[in-house]
Amino acid sequence: MTLTKNDINGLYTAIVTPFTEDKSVDHKALSDLVTRQLAAGATGIVPIGGTGEYPALSRQERKDIVKTCVDAAGSAPIIPGVLSTGFPDAIEAGKDFEDAGAAAVMTVTPYYAAGTQDGMREYFANYRNEIGVPVLLYEIPRRTTVATNAETIQAMAEDGSIIGMKCSNYDMPAFIKTMKLAGDKMAILSGEEPLFATHVTMGAKGGVLASANVYPKIWIEVFNLARQGKLNEALKLQTKLDTAIDAIFRETNPGPLKKYMEMAGYSAGGVRLPLEGPSAPTITALKTAFDAASLANVA
Repeated sequence: MTLTKNDINGLYTAIVTPFTEDKSVDHKALSDLVTRQLAAGATGIVPIGGTGEYPALSRQERKDIVKTCVDAAGSAPIIPGVLSTGFPDAIEAGKDFEDAGAAAVMTVTPYYAAGTQDGMREYFANYRNEIGVPVLLYEIPRRTTVATNAETIQAMAEDGSIIGMKCSNYDMPAFIKTMKLAGDKMAILSGEEPLFATHVTMGAKGGVLASANVYPKIWIEVFNLARQGKLNEALKLQTKLDTAIDAIFRETNPGPLKKYMEMAGYSAGGVRLPLEGPSAPTITALKTAFDAASLANVA
């Protein structure tokens, strides 16, 4: 069955790529991570995006990771990230992931050679024509320096180029406008933990969250409250994770997150260059946050 905008709802965990001591992919830990997330109630899995260290992986490693996730997930959708800078490379990745069984792909806006709004619209129209699975737009201007206008996103949805998007952007006026113009034409997902409850209350269908690697259940609770319009209750619950979120994103993701997962008893390994493990002050902040979450009975 082809994934549609109506199928996208709930928590999609942006998972890390676990590594062994020699920095090879730990497929056993990866499979266990997918199984654990889905058992906790996650709707689907987003592997090898930024949290999954896409730039540090080879083409074959990416495809193998998606295959492991698909095998572990059963009928749950696997929506891998595509972070390639060039169109041919992005096409190769999309076709690889399709072959591996992905339900869709989440493709970042083209960057470095930043195009116009019309150029981005054409990019995604041509991209969708080249691959056989649906596409979600991955919008993260702080990394790409490219922001997609609400009108462009609306046009992309109307073109049939995308069925949804991950919004990793703190620009609330832009989010509101995108919801107004395209919220009924595609599934909009929050990509920011601090804004997750607010985004859902305003119409987002769910979220793609990295901290759910450790805390999927509480994010599902936040989601259920927010979609009922209980924003104050959702924010109060979300506050329990504020210290953890601050520590996890204190340095470039996913170094601190992997260390935090280790504290929680989950195998994730280190990170690959150019990333390095978290600094001593960040490790202290992570330990403080983990102890605080444990005292608050966050699970």
